[in-house]
Amino acid sequence: MFDIGFSEIFVIAVVALLVLGPERLPKAARFTGLWVRRARAQWYSVKSEFERELADDELKRSLRDMQDDIRDAGRVMRDGGERLKRDIEGSASDVRDAVRDATGTLPDANDPPTVEQGDGPRDDRPGAADEKRDAPRA
Repeated sequence: MFDIGFSEIFVIAVVALLVLGPERLPKAARFTGLWVRRARAQWYSVKSEFERELADDELKRSLRDMQDDIRDAGRVMRDGGERLKRDIEGSASDVRDAVRDATGTLPDANDPPTVEQGDGPRDDRPGAADEKRDAPRA
């Protein structure tokens, strides 16, 4: 942390022994150790808070990037849908024109289909034709 080597620590210990003496040195060492622990705890607290903030910023940035990607994908899908709708409408117009050219008119969607046989609805059951022949006529 402070880039202090063993020889430098040894010199500090010898000076402390000479200045404080053997009676007060253990008490001073405990006091120094207590303050070093507090300083380290404070440093780790600041460091972890800083890392949390960086992680939060990274998450926010990631969230913004994902939202932008989702918006872009939505635009692409919307544009593709509009293009598809235009293509379908163009094809439907071409089909209408082809039917109009072939028949001369367009059948109205509200008109019921015409029945080509004059005697009513067909009965496709087996034996239905025999029943019709054998039925009494009025």
